[in-house]
Amino acid sequence: MAYIEPSEFVTKMVDAGEQKVYMSTKDTLIRAFMAGAILGLAAIFAITVATKTGSPILGACLFPVGFIMLYLMKFDLLTGVFTLVPLALLDKRPGVTFGGVMRNWGLVFLGNFGGAMTTAFLMSFILTYGYSADGGAIAAKVASIGEARTVGYQEHGLSGWITIFFRGMLCNWMVSMGVVGAMISTSAGAKMAAMWMPVMLFFFMGFEHSIVNMFLFPFSMIMGGDFTVYDYLVWNEIPTVLGNLAGGLLLVGLPLYFTHVKTSPSRKLA
Repeated sequence: MAYIEPSEFVTKMVDAGEQKVYMSTKDTLIRAFMAGAILGLAAIFAITVATKTGSPILGACLFPVGFIMLYLMKFDLLTGVFTLVPLALLDKRPGVTFGGVMRNWGLVFLGNFGGAMTTAFLMSFILTYGYSADGGAIAAKVASIGEARTVGYQEHGLSGWITIFFRGMLCNWMVSMGVVGAMISTSAGAKMAAMWMPVMLFFFMGFEHSIVNMFLFPFSMIMGGDFTVYDYLVWNEIPTVLGNLAGGLLLVGLPLYFTHVKTSPSRKLA
């Protein structure tokens, strides 16, 4: 399990951000679509495990399989590009512009949303036999989650909105640590272990992940969740996206960049 020093893998982070800016529209959308679809499937898998076993920690332990699959296939999540792509702009890589960063984020958002919605439709169809039967315990559980994490926040007003934002920050702190962790080794096993730990933490703690929510809330609405599209956007997705951006960039990308790429000179001791 060869370990790569931070000074090396943080440079790889900047390289990855640059590559994503230059990636074609087709490839960006396909990779983002697949990432959203896989993460949605991992989310319903974890919820199903937790519901059937009565053990939320077991569901959280198994959820990272989705993140690992999409990372190893080099698919892209919005949370990951929030952390990596701005570093290429900050590092003044040739051809990387603010517009290029926004283009990448926009395409990845659309791709993630399309993939997550596709999985939401497929899973809702499966659970209800084509919407001809009740979805059972899983449907009821997801519907209750959707309500609690939209109108449940709304009941607290501004404090609820800020709570979602902070949960989004903490989420992408951990998810981005998983993205970065996968770069610390050339071994597939070591990459998986490094990704597993922080992703498991975010899921068990109930932090807010914008792409998981792109699956969870449409699925919850289909399964009978009592909230609206407006509730979902204003009282979850928007503050979650902003929190994910702040957490990934401020708590992972920038600290690593400024201490391992823009390293200050060593102190001179007498």
